[in-house]
Amino acid sequence: MDLMLFEDAAALAPPRVVREELGNGAFVLRSPEPLQPFGRCIGAWLEHWSAMTPDALFLAERDTAGGWRRMTYRQVRDAVGRLAQAQLDLNLPADKPVVVLSDNSIDHALLILATMHLGRVVCTVSSAYCRLTKDFDKIHAILDALDPALIYAAEPGVYGPPARSWLDKQTRPAPELPPVVFSSNAGQFAGAQSFASLLDRPETQAVMDAYYLVRPSWPAKYLLTSGSTGVPKVVINTHRMLCANQQQMAQAWPFLVRHQLRLLDWLPWSHTFGGNHNFNMVLSHGGSLYIDEGRPAPGAIEKTVANLREVQPNFYFNVPRGFDMLLPYLEADEELARKVFTQLEGVFYAGAALPQSLWERLEAVARKMRDRPLWFTSSWGSTETAPAATSVHWRIDRAGCIGLPLPGVELKFVPNGGKLEIRVRGPNIFAGYRHAPEITAQAFDEDGYYRIGDAAKLLDESRPERGVMFDGRVAEDFKLMSGTWVSVGTLRVRAVTALAPHAADVVITGHEREEVGLLVFPTPQAKTLPPEQLAAHIRAGLQAIKAEGGGSSQTPTRAIVLDEPPSVDAGEITDKGYINQRAVLTRRADQVLALYAPVVSEQVIRV
Repeated sequence: MDLMLFEDAAALAPPRVVREELGNGAFVLRSPEPLQPFGRCIGAWLEHWSAMTPDALFLAERDTAGGWRRMTYRQVRDAVGRLAQAQLDLNLPADKPVVVLSDNSIDHALLILATMHLGRVVCTVSSAYCRLTKDFDKIHAILDALDPALIYAAEPGVYGPPARSWLDKQTRPAPELPPVVFSSNAGQFAGAQSFASLLDRPETQAVMDAYYLVRPSWPAKYLLTSGSTGVPKVVINTHRMLCANQQQMAQAWPFLVRHQLRLLDWLPWSHTFGGNHNFNMVLSHGGSLYIDEGRPAPGAIEKTVANLREVQPNFYFNVPRGFDMLLPYLEADEELARKVFTQLEGVFYAGAALPQSLWERLEAVARKMRDRPLWFTSSWGSTETAPAATSVHWRIDRAGCIGLPLPGVELKFVPNGGKLEIRVRGPNIFAGYRHAPEITAQAFDEDGYYRIGDAAKLLDESRPERGVMFDGRVAEDFKLMSGTWVSVGTLRVRAVTALAPHAADVVITGHEREEVGLLVFPTPQAKTLPPEQLAAHIRAGLQAIKAEGGGSSQTPTRAIVLDEPPSVDAGEITDKGYINQRAVLTRRADQVLALYAPVVSEQVIRV
């Protein structure tokens, strides 16, 4: 990338916003920039770039020999046409989704693009439901709800058992069951087809006939909410939502139109961050996406480090936990840090608030490797908002800001429990949940704004153009016995920062109690310390929080370091590393009781 972000005056849109007062403390923020026309459907991007830059690299992934399997836009378009033809030849029911069970891969990308090219719907399910759980009850419930037209996975070793057990439960005749496709070892699963066999057929005019019929209002994807309790909700993502969102981002980040992205990304396509925001950003602007087989977990982060060293992306997207696990490698290896930061123009974090301590460590490493500044940016949204509703499209000097509304987006701020609940409306907002009219109706207010459940506030009441600050989840906040509200989101970030580098994450306790406490998930580094030394570090962190002030609602007085990591099976964590506060508190009620027991346990660290 020849982009020097802060030497290009037109690289970013200036921060501007219009505020409209609604009365009773409520108000609306909107961008003064009108949303420009956007594409009809996802397939239009692939048609455009396969014609304009056919030999440019689109997708790459590690092959079995340790090199890279690469596909250009021309090659991807050819494969997509063949796979779309295969779906027509299989006579799949058009009203049922193609369901993907496995992780990101080139074959995975080709299949979802082919499905959407026909105007049909694809749903990528988190691989954690097959890989990391001890039973298949949840994946069975998901497949029951989706009723797939076809089931795809990378291989049958991991994904075969849940697929087979679900198929065996069906009472339909075998010809009515969905076909199952694997990229490798399909012969190990009775009746399965190989992915290669779907590619072994020429595209006919029927594919483009279907493509030209696709309307913006048609569903492109189903995405599942986290599903921490019960079966996940199915969020309908239309072509209009996804295409509008990329146009909104392009107007906030004009450099996207002039400079080719080169991304290395692990974020799962079962979630809107990786599957919509990042994947679609590359595709809509003709960039290159290297699929990272690593992830922020012990034993896998090393793969990401090796890929970063080789690929040298010019923009990097991650969740805070990902940056937290990368930092020790960047701080210890000067050659790695130089390779990473030489080409890098921007660092984007989302999904959870970034502790200021991580920001400062990243900035410190980057400063040693380069003279020009590194741009830190973020946005805010959800699966239901395609996902970006706001964007930071100017320079900020610390974490916390989630930007300003994108063109075409309206943010409504409504007083709620001592905070400002934030609601959102615009062309990138979903119309509803699949087969759930009552839940859909509850998701919108009387003016058609989506109730996302978050709180926010202005960084500067007198200058709204300085941006909006995330202020936690409305539903997560609770009251102490004194009646004082505890802002969980705000305190969580303060606590992780104060306990750095020993806390990977924390869960806030104190519901209807007199004092706030912490359940601490330790970092790998913390686990190597003797218990008394780790306790001393945690105690020092608690004292540092107390010294900052903030009153009883923002001053934890006790903590327990947890031995067991968060459980995917119990819904305590998603495969992106996000902690579900409520699920942890429910599952670990015994530790919460120990934290507040009259006889103080040795586990409890007090100040």
